[in-house]
Amino acid sequence: MPILHEHEVFMQMKRYEMPAILSLRERARVVNDILKKRLDILLPSVMRETGFDMWVIICHEDNYDPVFQTVIPYECWAPILQIVVFYDQGNDKGIERLNISRTYMHGLMVDAWDPNGTEDQWECLKRVIQERNPKCIGINQSEFIWAGDGITATLKEKFIRTIGNSYQIKSAEKLCIRWLETHIPEELILYHQASAINHSIIKECFSRQVITPGVTTCEDLRWYYWQRVTDLGLRVSFPPFFRILRSDETKALWGEKDTVIRMGDMLHCDVGIEYMRLIVDHQELAYVLRPGEVDAPKGLIDGMAQANKLQDVFISNWRKGLTGNEILNNALKSAKAAGINKPKIYSHSIGHFLHEPGPLMGLPWEQVNCPGRGDVVMDYNTCYTVELSVTYPVPEWNNQEVPFMLEQDAVFTENGVIFFDGRQESFHLV
Repeated sequence: MPILHEHEVFMQMKRYEMPAILSLRERARVVNDILKKRLDILLPSVMRETGFDMWVIICHEDNYDPVFQTVIPYECWAPILQIVVFYDQGNDKGIERLNISRTYMHGLMVDAWDPNGTEDQWECLKRVIQERNPKCIGINQSEFIWAGDGITATLKEKFIRTIGNSYQIKSAEKLCIRWLETHIPEELILYHQASAINHSIIKECFSRQVITPGVTTCEDLRWYYWQRVTDLGLRVSFPPFFRILRSDETKALWGEKDTVIRMGDMLHCDVGIEYMRLIVDHQELAYVLRPGEVDAPKGLIDGMAQANKLQDVFISNWRKGLTGNEILNNALKSAKAAGINKPKIYSHSIGHFLHEPGPLMGLPWEQVNCPGRGDVVMDYNTCYTVELSVTYPVPEWNNQEVPFMLEQDAVFTENGVIFFDGRQESFHLV
């Protein structure tokens, strides 16, 4: 499978510069072109790697299997029962892609069922399987990986009753993981663009264009961000969050329940968008300048530098073949040895979905071992949030210990780790 070799492709734009957003028609064209390449190149690789010569995906309209959503065209309408079969015919003939439904697949799959014929869908599926006599059939069921658990109990029972007991049927969990987590070069370029869009919106939110100190609240920022994303013709990948971090002295002045943004506040966001089937997830920090200030206090700047240092330590411990739990423990050990104050890591894979399906590396409440999801191993050409925090004493705030929470998206390649559209290393100044 080809990999991305050019670091420069991610650095063609100035950070926080808004790239052009494609029209829906152009997005459909790009997504479908990429999907064809994924089906042509990636699908054979991951099916053979995981030992399946047949993969059957079954779901209903409005209750789609997560994987099904990633193998259909952008403008696809999938009515009633959906059955897709992938069959490995060998190196010479490649993967046969069969559609057993009324869904129009825009030439990406062969229609194996005639809705006007005498067979129903289940009879067609049985015949297709009998004619090919696969050695190992994968179905999407998983105890830990929800993105690999798309078949319902009823559909699984119907499937087994239909084809009988003559075939080896196994969980396709590993196949789902490898298909969903792996990205081809064209997708990684899109990821850079999606991250740049989100970074630009964050910069706009953390500006005097949007914030009036003493008037604007975090709730105002939340809805501004959400509306801005919607007005751009995009969707948020989760409800946006904004919060205030301030000195105890300022808290005493305005009260614990005050939600108005004040001069001298540090602001934090946790926001993301979905663009062309890719999910973006970022956390960044801003500082609201007091009169006469031209930058954040040195203690806050040093705190962000500590968080950047933890990012460096964390990604330096990423290794192909290690589990999320192993990476977490190695990184925390390295961080403590480097003198980083109260490091905490809670990173996850990201791509077609927000929190699945690759290795989980910690949770805010679990810094040792995450059973199941933390046991997934890391592989190349996979994407993750570099999500973490440090707690650092700020002299200007009477040595108050302040959390510095950062999150950027990055890709792990054979050539190293690359942050999409860079990472935050200085405060947004309001």
